[in-house]
Amino acid sequence: MNKTRYVTKSSLPPLEEYINEIKGLWESSILTNMGELHKKLEKELIDYLKVNEISLFVNGHLALELAIHALGITGEVITTPFTFISTTHAIVRRNLTPVFCDINEEDYTLDVSKIESLITEKTSAILPVHVYGNICNVEEIERIAKKHNLKVIYDAAHAFGCEYNGQGIGNFGDASMFSFHATKVFHTIEGGAVVYNKSEIGKLLYQLKNFGIKSQEEVDGIGLNAKMNEFQAAMGICNLRYIENEIDKRRQVTEWYDKRLTGVPGIKIRNAQENVKYNYSYYPIVVIEEELGYSRNDIFEWLNNHQIYARKYFYPLTYQAECYSGVFNTVKTPVADRISKQILILPLATDMTEEEVDNITNIIRSIKR
Repeated sequence: MNKTRYVTKSSLPPLEEYINEIKGLWESSILTNMGELHKKLEKELIDYLKVNEISLFVNGHLALELAIHALGITGEVITTPFTFISTTHAIVRRNLTPVFCDINEEDYTLDVSKIESLITEKTSAILPVHVYGNICNVEEIERIAKKHNLKVIYDAAHAFGCEYNGQGIGNFGDASMFSFHATKVFHTIEGGAVVYNKSEIGKLLYQLKNFGIKSQEEVDGIGLNAKMNEFQAAMGICNLRYIENEIDKRRQVTEWYDKRLTGVPGIKIRNAQENVKYNYSYYPIVVIEEELGYSRNDIFEWLNNHQIYARKYFYPLTYQAECYSGVFNTVKTPVADRISKQILILPLATDMTEEEVDNITNIIRSIKR
């Protein structure tokens, strides 16, 4: 009987270690409102991510929404439809208009050659997404943003721990959002963060995530409750101790997949980007039906029949979601549309064995219609 395997599996620290980390909460009774564990995790993440400033949040979505708010984004935002729906929701919920740019064939991030043609007098920002740990063309995006006086906020939900030319990926743009959801490489059960370089952004983020409170007697802004609590922070502190080992295990599983799928006609695997330190967050394949003889959906269903639950991630494109049907005058994004119908994320977890990878890849090779 096959072992049930999902596309991701949450990593957990030793139970005793987590209990030890939260034990002091029973003495202090300070469970939230930026307590000692919250402060400790902020400091450790600044060191690990190689960034200057960080603000922690209850989840990544609110982190992104409030980053957009804090940077004063207005009008139109150029972004990608090839992302999790949260990215588009965050823009729309701020009463902004997403303008969808196509992606490139190689790493599925924004096609930077198409950004400038989408800029109008209403454009105020670019919101690119680092996809599956693949890094956007940060240099060209910076050039375009400076030329047109635009803000840049990166959705770095998939890019925790990634580096480019030795720099933490959060150093690019005006701000970057990281997700610490349970399915991510690093998690705080639920959670997220915004990293930035200007301290005034941090002051505004603090107020925005804490009801707009300036002091005990002053509320000078309209905010909400998006604070990370101490139990989340404790999980993050514990998980951060193991992150390099976790990433190394994911790298090993990736190498097993690469060995078995490289050169298979109709299966395209990711090409490593130069000067990028990866986190091996996902294992995407692109299925080219004309070459392979069967489709992405065939593989998806066949794996499901063997209790192996891959994911069509990202499908459909965000502007194709029912809630956005007919809402936006989208330009054509043919590459994103095609890739969304071909992409499949295979299971990748730190406890996977080489035998499991063999089983999954053998199933892919032996599908019968």
